[in-house]
Amino acid sequence: MSKSSIEKALTPEQFDNLKTKTPPTNSVGFGALKAAMRHANKYMNTKDALKVSLKINQKGGFDCPGCAWPDPDDERSSLGEYCENGLKAMAEEVQNKLITRDFFASKTIDELASLSDFEIGKSGRLTAPMYLPKGASNYEPISWEDAFKKIGTHLNNLDAPDEAVFYTSGRTTNEAAFLYQLFVREYGTSNLPDCSNMCHEASGKALSQTLGIGKGSVTLDDLYKAELVMVIGQNPATNHPRMLSALEKCKNNGGKIIAINPLPEAGLMKFTDPQNPIKMLTGGTKLADVFVPVTINGDVALFKAILLKLLEKEETEGHVFDKTFIEDHTHGYDDFITDLKTYNFDECLELSGISVDIFDRVFELVLNKKKIIVCWAMGLTQHENAVDNIREIVNLLLLKGSIGKEGAGTCPVRGHSNVQGDRTVGIWEEAPQAFLDKIEAKYGFKPTNKHGYSVIDAIRAMYEKKAKVFVGMGGNFISAVPDTVYSAQALANCNLTVHVSTKLNRSHLVTGKEALILPCLGRAEKDYQKTGVQVQSVENSMGIVSSTKGILEPCSDNLLSEVAVVCGIANATLKDRSKIDWLAYKDDYSLVRDDIEEVVAGFDDYNKKLKKPSGFYLPNGARIREFKTKTGKANFSVNKLPEWKLKDDELVMMTIRSHDQFNTTIYGLNDRYRGVYNERRIIFMNREDMQVRELKEQQVVNLKSEFNGVIREANKFKVVGYDIPKGCCATYFPETNVLVPLDQFAHTAKTPASKSVVITVEEG
Repeated sequence: MSKSSIEKALTPEQFDNLKTKTPPTNSVGFGALKAAMRHANKYMNTKDALKVSLKINQKGGFDCPGCAWPDPDDERSSLGEYCENGLKAMAEEVQNKLITRDFFASKTIDELASLSDFEIGKSGRLTAPMYLPKGASNYEPISWEDAFKKIGTHLNNLDAPDEAVFYTSGRTTNEAAFLYQLFVREYGTSNLPDCSNMCHEASGKALSQTLGIGKGSVTLDDLYKAELVMVIGQNPATNHPRMLSALEKCKNNGGKIIAINPLPEAGLMKFTDPQNPIKMLTGGTKLADVFVPVTINGDVALFKAILLKLLEKEETEGHVFDKTFIEDHTHGYDDFITDLKTYNFDECLELSGISVDIFDRVFELVLNKKKIIVCWAMGLTQHENAVDNIREIVNLLLLKGSIGKEGAGTCPVRGHSNVQGDRTVGIWEEAPQAFLDKIEAKYGFKPTNKHGYSVIDAIRAMYEKKAKVFVGMGGNFISAVPDTVYSAQALANCNLTVHVSTKLNRSHLVTGKEALILPCLGRAEKDYQKTGVQVQSVENSMGIVSSTKGILEPCSDNLLSEVAVVCGIANATLKDRSKIDWLAYKDDYSLVRDDIEEVVAGFDDYNKKLKKPSGFYLPNGARIREFKTKTGKANFSVNKLPEWKLKDDELVMMTIRSHDQFNTTIYGLNDRYRGVYNERRIIFMNREDMQVRELKEQQVVNLKSEFNGVIREANKFKVVGYDIPKGCCATYFPETNVLVPLDQFAHTAKTPASKSVVITVEEG
């Protein structure tokens, strides 16, 4: 791979004008309103912005393409059922700037790669399919028919179907995702890596093992009624701001909140509801009753310390554990307790990094509450021991009987609109045999039951030239995955790379020998087909399936829906050997839902239920104490403490998002809630760690990681002193994805360990 190709994958090593302020202790309020309006006014047509604000997340409207936080079942705010970053997401997807063929004719891919991720994303909406021929430096126009033929030719020329990889982003609707996996399985492979592999795969594995379902067990109503909510490894104010309203309701109902995170996040300290004039004037609601500054990956140690103290109380005073629930509904209690007793409380507390005073405050709340909900996100799932992190949470909830009852349970907070729905309808490299049998019974072909490639496996296969065609249904693959240089080489090794997208991103510039960009409709745009404007559906973090229907006219007549793109590729590839009438689905999406109803459990009367304004809940065994595990009960588990042995010059780095960011999409260069402005190439460090290394504020440094003998480097970052535990540091992704080893991931889940990378910091 050439130096130029590598540079396309990496964010430019350039600084803007870094300014820092003291981080605020309050979130949302006037600041959020101002930021949202500024983005809407700058990047959207005023008329479109108004339409979007009235229909986003409303009953009968369209689903926000941002996070997967659920909408209220009952009344929704007439002022706007969206958040600051939701409106930023819309300003990104329906921006008023368009990319035409002239844009690509005037700019080579090398010139585009020299732009920042922010500049690339703000180049405009894609309006026509584009093709990069072998050896060319510029994309050129191509017809949809020729694009589909080219994909079909490449796929049919492979020696085996397993030489193709079909990636899915979480923004894809249920209908498009179901057809996509159906095509891939009829084509003959199960290589269906998706963004779940990089975020909540560890949650799904842990919850399936312990509770029999890879999803959370709570509803919004449960959050309102909880006595205690623990928010762990999560930054709701940035990643899913509407969650703050639910936490505020919990507080107003007398609930308590514990925030556990290496960084103090403003959104969990105090929340000012922008739709409440009184709160805006009086300063909002304090959320976290206790902030717990756990060291990076010290969560299992913290929970073992809590569990040890609970066990001590149970054995001396009794009535701490819910013995009736344990006896009736759980398995493995004795083995769990035997293992727990092998640990030392003081050692666990020390490894967690928590003071005795803070621990005592946490313990009192856990001890005295019976309705407990634990919420978590990437801070728990992106470690080598990520599955253990989640299973230890379940252990606590099982001891307290806080599963399958009102106001209690598990709440993994998904970070992308329909990532959970995609998995439900079949985007899975290891789909259950029962699902594959349903496909065979319905369509008359036998899907392979061979385990397909996850994201990590797919990258390695492309790098080793075992996979030669990459198709990405949405997303920004190269900016999302770990080990950027290695992953860029993997994509460059392909014969063809294809991306279905709404706007330009860095993945379009890191290509195989040939490349295609296929522009699709945005979530807010009307999807015109022969039977009229189509309705689609999504599933949120709490298992509710609801409709989504665009309201704006498409920005170009040359866009296709994701459903139409899938059908076009399938028809051009499988041709007469297919047992499926692909083009019929394109004309009427209700036919897709009829098929989903037959193949996927829980979708009875799908088309009828989808007409309900609030959607409908999918079955959830953990919610009603029907645990579909191998034992038929909820399972306690035995989990080890992670072993960290840092050298004197090493730090543990976690990658994080800025507030002006959603996943790999960069909305701007500010991180308002952390007091950082105009810059992304920074490293947050404990000030004592800075002193030891004789580093000053805004000093330029280079970062280096070493894993299994391989050294990875990320240069030109500025140091920012911050309240983060000693020995820990934080950087933004995708800038430091280059430091994350491909072969360091969660056991049994293969989620990249992006939150626990050992690095050294050297003067730049």
